[in-house]
Order: sequence, then structure tokens, then C-alpha cells
Amino acid sequence: MTSTTASTGEASTEPNTVGGIAGAPTAARAAQLARRAEGGQDSAPVEITAPFTGLPTAALPQATDAEVRAVFGEARMAQREWAARPATERQRVLKRLGQLILRHQEEILNLVQLEAGKARLDAFDEVSATALVAGYYGEHSAKFLGARRVAGVIPVATKAGEIRHPKGVVGVISPWNYPLALTAMDVLPALAAGNAVVQKPDNQTALSALWLHELAAEAGLPAGVWRIVLGRGSRIGDALVEESDYLCFTGSTPTGKSLAEKVAGRLTGYSLELGGKNPMIVLPDAPVSKAAAGAVTACFSSAGQLCVSVERIYVHENVREEFTKAFVAKTRALKLGTDLGYGAGMGSLTNADQLAAVTAHVDDARAKGATILTGGRARPDLGPLFYEPTVLTDVTEDVALFREETFGPVVAIYGYTDLDEAIERANDTEYGLNASVWSGSAAAGWAVATRLKAGTVNVNEGYAATFGTVGLPMGGMKESGVGRRNGRDGLLKYTEAQSIAVQRGVRLRPPRVVPGKVWARAMTTGIRLLGKLPRR
Repeated sequence: MTSTTASTGEASTEPNTVGGIAGAPTAARAAQLARRAEGGQDSAPVEITAPFTGLPTAALPQATDAEVRAVFGEARMAQREWAARPATERQRVLKRLGQLILRHQEEILNLVQLEAGKARLDAFDEVSATALVAGYYGEHSAKFLGARRVAGVIPVATKAGEIRHPKGVVGVISPWNYPLALTAMDVLPALAAGNAVVQKPDNQTALSALWLHELAAEAGLPAGVWRIVLGRGSRIGDALVEESDYLCFTGSTPTGKSLAEKVAGRLTGYSLELGGKNPMIVLPDAPVSKAAAGAVTACFSSAGQLCVSVERIYVHENVREEFTKAFVAKTRALKLGTDLGYGAGMGSLTNADQLAAVTAHVDDARAKGATILTGGRARPDLGPLFYEPTVLTDVTEDVALFREETFGPVVAIYGYTDLDEAIERANDTEYGLNASVWSGSAAAGWAVATRLKAGTVNVNEGYAATFGTVGLPMGGMKESGVGRRNGRDGLLKYTEAQSIAVQRGVRLRPPRVVPGKVWARAMTTGIRLLGKLPRR
């Protein structure tokens, strides 16, 4: 077999056995991508292994603190020229990138599966989301960034408006679970806004980010505007925080809080997407078979390692037995596998720590009386990090997974009779990232959605409706985060608003010959009249 380099079209004849997976990108191709990372001159590379096999995939250079700070300095110089380009020119780069992603999707599908352990359909979710993000900002960013007219304090006499300036150099810390899509959602709008970006993807899935970085260069992104550094947060995290003009982080709530404290001392901005314990509510009029099929996707896509995955299902008692039977049957029918193709319904967990966390949650629930309806065990016969999709019931409040995020293929079913009680229980969590509602009535589903304390709520879908609608903001309430990605908000957060007003003719303070009291009365009358006039 041969592989094709996306940016050059050059073929390699090296056998595709990297990570011990036939059909994966070659070891030479993985090394080629790894070389796009910055630094690593003064430290040993880190070897990454494939979740499917545990065999090596790439050796990644690890930057030092000094190297990261130097990269920021260089990016700051490149940013000035990039910001000086018209927004329409910048967005054309993203539009070309979106087209290239779809054209070269086979290689990135293999890469995502290789380093994240996903089923191929879950990997395609990343490809489609990335192309949609590139296309959205490739179409709309110039409009969002354009000057905005505002009615002045005195009509005609006061011309007022708002313009947007890029923040400067944005630091992006990306997680391992959605290496392509979350890179795009955070990096591309920052670039469209005229910023430079210094990104630190997780080592485990860095090749996907480096692949997109390569394709962005082919799309016309100037060298030096988007830089990628690799390393552990304990070693280069301070440099990322201290050098960034804005910090974007996706990861755990404790780490997010720690970063927020550090950023606060510098009075620079940040956005955080953090943990979740996402609920799903099944109303008594819900189409049970569709709700059960939707729950399988909502709970077990990417082996449950998705920030918006459902981990709690509340089902009305009138349909609980029927739903549970259908859901368990559909879960048991999921095929686990390692094929670089569309044959498997669920892939592997991505790292050993996650396997340990999932195992501990399920073992704790079992020991405290929970009933495991299906799953509940690791599958080393398939690969070192496989765990069966697991459905539990009879989960009590003293069980760890009752409140703690599992971040794996594990879900608990609870019954309810009163809708108000179900909503209260769904909201009874420190998190508020995503939620799902299933009903035979769109209006009833919408009404319940408005009462849930979550940044995104999907009716008759698990997460994909909001996740794929790039024009909608996405983010968490409560301890699930601060700020939003996607939509207009996801672009403008990377800018500073500047207000400009030009005063003509009429003064906003009285002339010396006019007593202050008379002026105040005249202005009071004017303000009252303006309150009745249509404002632009």
C-alpha cells in the first residue's frame, strides 16, 4: 500500500504499519508531521503509541520554556503583517482550507483513528466538523469583524461606531479527545480575527493538529502565524499563560481553574471548556426506538470520550421498561473493533489513565449495589484500552459516577414520574455543558430545554445538532466553563472592541453664556424626546 502526502501529492512506498496498524500513515509520514512542531533542541522526544495496539506511532519533539517564549516573540512579529491584511483575504484562506480538508479526508481519518483509537464514523465527525468550521468562518468572519454603526448621543451631531482589533497572540491548549475538530474550533476563528496562534496540542493526538497545520499552509496561511509547540503543561504551561494575549483551554475543571487564576493576575482574557455530567431526559411521549438509538450515539460516540457525551438518562416510568430494553439491545449490538474502516461501531479508549478511571467507576458502582445491564468489563482481547459500552441502573448517590464525570462508555438510567423532578435532578450537578431531551412534540421538547442549565441543549438528538451548527455558540454554564466557541461569539472573543465617536456642531457641555441649570433642563427635555424617537 502507499500513502499520499496531502500538501505535495508525493507518494511513499514505505509499508503502512506505523502503530502496528495496516493502512495507517507510514512512519515516515508521521515523522514528517512531527517535524512541524517547534523546538525540541534541548530535550529528548516523547514516543507516542497507538491505542488500538500499544505500539509506537511517532517520536515527538518537546519544547522547553525558553523555546516557547521565543516562538511567541516570533509569532508576535508575524501577527502584525497578518492583521494588516483585509479580513476578506484572511477568510479566503479558511475557505480554501475547508475544501482541502474534504479532499484529503482519507489520510486524516486514518490519523485520527491511529492516535485517538476512534471508530471511523467518529473520526469522520471530526472531519465534517472541521470542514464546517473552516467554511463558516471562511464565509462570515469579515462580516462579523466589520465596523458597526451605533446611534450617537445626539442624532446627526454624534457619529458613533465600534471597530474590532485582534488580541495579538492567542495561546490555545487543546485536548486529546477531539484533536482535529477542537483544534479547528479554537484556532481558525482566532486566525480569522487577525491573531497569531501558539497552540499546544496534547502529545497523544498531536499529529492531527500538525496535519491541519500543514494543510493551512497549503491553503495560503503565511508562515509564522500559527505555531505548534509540544510538551507537558508542567514544563511549558507557564510560558503559554505568561506570553499569551488571550488563552483558550479545553480540559478538566481543576486545571481550568488553575489556569484562570494565573491569567487573572495578568488581566488578559480567557475561555475555558471544562467537564460535564450531561443528562438526557426521555418524556413519556418520546418515540422509544428513536430515543434508544439516539442514546447509543449520545453515550458511546468516541467511546464516551466527548465533552458533550450523555452520562445520565432520566426516563419516564411509563416508557422506562420499553426504553431500557431497546437501549440495552442496541448497545449490545455495537461492534467494537480496530479496523481503519467503517465496520466498527465503537473504538478504544485513548490512554491507560482513562481506562483506569472508567474501570474504577464501574467497579465502585458494582460494589455498592448498582445493576449492570450490559458491559462492565475491559476487553484486552481486542486491544489494550478497549472497554465495553456499559449501561447501569440502581445507581445511588454514594456511587462515584452518580456525580463525577466518567468520560468513558458508561451511562446510568434513572426513572421519574414528575417532569419537574426530572428537570431538577438533571440540573442537580456542578456542571452545565450539554443536555438532551426526547419528545414526540418539538414544542414540548423545546419547553423542557429552556429549563435546563446547560450551554447547549439538543431536542431529539444527543449532541450533534448543536455541535454541528457552527453558527450557534457552544460552551458551558457553572463549572463547565467560561466563554463560548463557534458562532459570532467564538470569533469576537479573540478581539478587543474599540468605540469611536465623532462630535459635530452641537457641544455636549454648555457654552459659558448658558447657565448650567438652563442647560440641564434643555438636555432633560431632549433626552425625553429622544426616548420617543426611533433609534438606529
